[in-house]
Amino acid sequence: MKKVKVRFAPSPTGPLHIGGARSALFNYLFAKRYDGEMVLRIEDTDLERSRPEYEKEIIDSLRWLGISWTEGVDIGGDNGPYRQTERISVYREYVEKLLASGQAYECFCSEEELEKEREELLAKGEMVRYSGKCRYLTPEEREEKLKQGIKPAIRFKVPDNKVYVVNDLVRGKVAFETGNIGDFIIMKSDGIPTYNFAVVVDDALMGITHVIRAEEHLSNTPRQLMLYEALNFKVPEFAHISLILGSDRQKMSKRHGATSLIQYREKGYLPEAMYNFLALLGWSPEGEEEILTPEQINKSFSLDRVSKSPAVFDLDKLNHINQQHIKMLSLDRLKELLRPYLEASPYGEKIASLGPEKYELLVMALRDYLVCLSDIVEHARIILEDIEYEDEALQVLKGEHIKDLLLQFIDEYPPVDGVEEIKQYMKSLVKKTKLKPKDVFMPIRCALSGKTHGPDLPYLISIWGREEVQRRVRKTLEIIDRK
Repeated sequence: MKKVKVRFAPSPTGPLHIGGARSALFNYLFAKRYDGEMVLRIEDTDLERSRPEYEKEIIDSLRWLGISWTEGVDIGGDNGPYRQTERISVYREYVEKLLASGQAYECFCSEEELEKEREELLAKGEMVRYSGKCRYLTPEEREEKLKQGIKPAIRFKVPDNKVYVVNDLVRGKVAFETGNIGDFIIMKSDGIPTYNFAVVVDDALMGITHVIRAEEHLSNTPRQLMLYEALNFKVPEFAHISLILGSDRQKMSKRHGATSLIQYREKGYLPEAMYNFLALLGWSPEGEEEILTPEQINKSFSLDRVSKSPAVFDLDKLNHINQQHIKMLSLDRLKELLRPYLEASPYGEKIASLGPEKYELLVMALRDYLVCLSDIVEHARIILEDIEYEDEALQVLKGEHIKDLLLQFIDEYPPVDGVEEIKQYMKSLVKKTKLKPKDVFMPIRCALSGKTHGPDLPYLISIWGREEVQRRVRKTLEIIDRK
C-alpha cells in the first residue's frame, strides 16, 4: 500500500461538533494504524460565516481530544497554504485548464433565472437540474454578456450517459449515473470555488490517498470523480462513515443536547473518554470490552469493523464511559482537574481553607460519584455546606436510643482525624453499643449530613474534624429535643 495520507478539512463556521470530531478521529486512527500522515485543512470559502475564533476553537478541540497532524494550517508543511481562501490563485489555474479544454464554460444565468427554471421543473414533477443553456452560447453571445458587466460563474460539463463507480471501503461498490446530474458550478461569479471543486484540487495536490468522511458526502462523490478524471488527477480511496443519530433515531441536532465538543469539555468529560466514545460511534472492537484507552483503540482500529448502519448517540453510554475513565485517573491528576470547577464555584474559599490533605480526602470521598468533573460542585455540598435534613433522615433520627447513641459518639470520639483511625473507632462503637453496624452508622450519617446516603463516613468525619463533627451532632440533638 502507498503511504497513507488522510485529511480533516472543517469549515470554521461554528464549534467542532460531534460528527466532525468523529470524522477527524477516524481519519487520525486510520493514519495511526498504517503509520501514515494527516493534514488539517481549513475550508473557509463561506466568507459570511467563517470566523478566526471558530478556527482556533476547532484546533484547540482536536488537540484536547488527542488528535495531531503532520501538516496543516497551524504548523505549516510542504503543501500549503492550508486555508482555501489563501489558495484562490491555485483554483483559478485549474479552472482555466478546464475552460481551455472545453470541459467547463461560463454561465451567466441569474439567481432569478435559475429559481424560475427550478420551479418549472418541480411543477412538471421532474428532477431539479441545470438545463445547460449557457453551454450553447455562441462566442458573440458570451461577449455581449461580458460587455453588459455580467460576471459569470463557471460550470463543469457533466459527461452524458456515463456511470462512475466507487469501491467504498465501508459501503462497498456504489455506482452513479450522470443522467441525473446537471452541469454544476465549480467557481462562483465572485471567484470563490465551490466545495466539490476546491476539495478535489486540494486533495490531489496534497497527495491525499484516503478520503474518510461522513455518509452525507456520498452524494458529492460522483461530481468529484468527474473532476478527478477531467484534471487527470489520481483518485483517492473513499470511505463514507455512517450518520450519527440521536436516541430517537433522528439526525443528531441541538434538541438531543450538546452537539459541540467544547460543551462536553466544559462540562467535564475527559478527552480519553470522548476518544473512547467517539471511536465506538460506528466502529466495534474485537471482544466485548468497551472501556478502552486511546492506546488500545489506536492498536486495534480498522475500517473493516466500521458499520454501514447509523451510529446512535447514547448519552447514558457516554456518561458510563466517562465515569469509568474518571475512576481510572491517578489521584493527583483528578485533584488537578477538579480544582478549577471547585474554585469557580461558591465553595472556592472553603476549598482553599481545607488545605492539601483534606482536599485530597474530599476528592477520594467523592470520586466514585462523579459522572462528569463538574459534578464535584453538587456532590461537595454535603461536605462544604451546613446540614440540610432530608425527610428520610429525620425519620431515622426519630428512632429509639438515637440520642443516647449520638451522645456516646461525641463523648468517646477520639482526638484523631485520620480515616483509618476513625474506621477503627466506628468499629469499636459498634461493639460497645452491641447494635448492628447499620443501626450505628445510619443514625450517625443522618445526624452529620442530613442524608441517608453519601460518601464513606470516615472520610466525611476526617474532613470535618472533631470540632465540626461535634457541632453537627449538637445541632441534630437540638432538633431531636424539639421533636
